[in-house]
Amino acid sequence: MSDLEKETKSPSNFIRNIIDEDLKNHKNQGRVHTRFPPEPNGYLHIGHAKSICLNFGLARDYKGLCNLRFDDTNPVKEEIEYINSIKQDIEWLGFDWEDREYYASDYFGQMYEWAVQLIKKGKAYVCDLNAEQIRESRGTLIKPGTESPYRNRRVEENLDLFERMKKGEFKDGEKVLRAKIDMNSPNLNMRDPVMYRILHADHHRTGDAWCIYPMYDWAHGLEDSIEKITHSICTLEFEDHRPLYDWFLDELEIFHPQQIEFARLNLNYTVMSKRKLLELVKNKYVNGWDDPRLLTISGLRRRGYTPTAIQDFAEKIGVAKANSTVDMAFLEYCLREDLNKKAQRAMVVLNPLKVVIDNYPDNQVEELEATNNPEDETMGSRKIPFSKEIYIEQDDFMENPPKKYHRLSPGKEIRLLHAYYIKCVDVVKDDSGKVMEVHCTYDPETRGGWSKDGRKVKGTSHWVSVKHCLEAEVRLYDNLFTVPNPDNGEEGKDYKDYLNPKSLEVLTNCKMESNLANAKIGDSFQFQRQGYFTVDSDSKTDYIVFNRAVSLKDTWSKIKADLG
Repeated sequence: MSDLEKETKSPSNFIRNIIDEDLKNHKNQGRVHTRFPPEPNGYLHIGHAKSICLNFGLARDYKGLCNLRFDDTNPVKEEIEYINSIKQDIEWLGFDWEDREYYASDYFGQMYEWAVQLIKKGKAYVCDLNAEQIRESRGTLIKPGTESPYRNRRVEENLDLFERMKKGEFKDGEKVLRAKIDMNSPNLNMRDPVMYRILHADHHRTGDAWCIYPMYDWAHGLEDSIEKITHSICTLEFEDHRPLYDWFLDELEIFHPQQIEFARLNLNYTVMSKRKLLELVKNKYVNGWDDPRLLTISGLRRRGYTPTAIQDFAEKIGVAKANSTVDMAFLEYCLREDLNKKAQRAMVVLNPLKVVIDNYPDNQVEELEATNNPEDETMGSRKIPFSKEIYIEQDDFMENPPKKYHRLSPGKEIRLLHAYYIKCVDVVKDDSGKVMEVHCTYDPETRGGWSKDGRKVKGTSHWVSVKHCLEAEVRLYDNLFTVPNPDNGEEGKDYKDYLNPKSLEVLTNCKMESNLANAKIGDSFQFQRQGYFTVDSDSKTDYIVFNRAVSLKDTWSKIKADLG
C-alpha cells in the first residue's frame, strides 16, 4: 500500500485537521515531525501502543518524520531492560525510527545552560523548601499559593547556588531550582514549578556526571524544541501543563512546537497505571511483564495478539478530546478478525475422552483431508490420520442429555469433523460411575463428514487419533480483574482486591493433531470450535505450550447489537 493510499484510508480527526490547516498555511515550512517519548521506567502497554500508532502513523501519512526519544530524567526508576523492551515493542508493531533515537540525557548540558539563562533573567531561583513544604505552599484551586521565602534571592546568589547544586555540594532534597512565574495563577502548574531536583544516583547513560536532574515539565518542551518537533502530541492529562510548556519556550525564545492533547486509552477489566503494573510484577501477582493477562505490549504479543490487530484497534477507536472507556470485547474483536483470515485450523482436544469405534478395522489408518483455512484457499489443506480409537472433548458427550443437547449421547449420531458419522452404542465407567470410554459405530459411507443418503445430524465434534496425537499444555486466560473498573471499587478496597483467581487455567493433558509437532513460538492457530491459540515461549522441542489468545465467541457484536 502506498503512502497516498494509507493517507486516504486513515480516518480524519481533530489532530489531522490541525495538521492539514498547518500545511495549508505552510507552517513549519510544510514539515510534519512527531515523536514518541516514553519514560524508560516500565514496559509499554496498550495505551502506549495507541500513541505509537498515532505518532508514527501521522509521520507516515504526511511523509514526515517521527523520533523515538527516551525521557530518561529520573535515574532512580530507569533501567536498560525497559529501553530494550520499548524498542522491541515499537519494531514489533511495525514502525521504524530509523536513525532518530534520542535521549533527554543527550541534552542535559543544553538544559543546564537554558536554566542559567532563566536565572539571569530573574525567571528562576534556588529554593530551600523541601517537597512537602513546596506542596503545602502551592495552595489549592480555590486558595492562592504562598511565595517561598527564597523567591527573591539575588540573581548572583541563585547562579552560585545552582552551580554548587550541580557540583554535588548539597544532599538530595536539600535544594531545588524553581521557575519564578505566578503563585496566584489559577493553574497550579504555573505556581513556581520545580525545574531541577538533586539526585545523587548513577544514570544509565551519563553515570555520575550529573547529580541534578531536570523535571519532566522543564525537559519535555526543550527536547521537542531541540529536535524541531512540529506537533508534540500528548495525552489529555498534560492539557493543564501546556501553559507551562509554552512559558518555558517563550521565555527562552527558542523554536516553539505545538502541544496537542488527546484522550488516553482506557479499557475495562484492567489497570493502565505503570505504578500498578510494576506492583503487580514486583509482588508476583503476575508472572512478569510479559504475562499474557497483562495488557503490556509484550504480554499481548505473548498471548497471541498481532501487530495488525493492535493497529486496527487503534485506528478504529479513533482519536478524541474526551476521555472514555473502550470495552475489552472490541480489542478481542479486532484480533479475531485478523486471525480468522490468517490462522491455520487445527484439531486439539483440551479435555480428552476416549472413543472406540467398534466396527472400524483394528489396524487401519486413513489419511483424511482437512482445509487449512476456509478464508484463504492459498493456505491449502493437510492430511490428518484417523484410526479405531480417537479422543473427543469430554463436554461433547453426555450420558443423560437435556432435550436440546446436540452432541454425542447413547443412541445418538454425530459428525466427526472431516471424518465420519458415528453413533454411541455403549459406555464404560469406573467404579465411581465416571465415564471413561465411549463405544461407537461409524458409517463408512459418510467419509469426509457427509452422508450420501442425505440424512443430517446437528452435532459436530473435533477429534484426534489416539495413536497419532501428541500431548500439549494449554493455558486459558480470562480477565485479570473481576470488575470492569478495578481502580474505582468499593470504599476501603484496593484494586488488587479485585484480582480474578480464575484468570489462568492450565490444562496439561491436551491432545493435538500431529501436524502441530513443528509449530514455532509465536505461531497462531484456530483450534476448531475452541478459539485462537498461540505457541508460548515456554514450549520445548518435545512439549508445546499454547496460550489462548481469544475465544471464537464474538461478544463485541452482541454488545454492539444491544446498544442498537
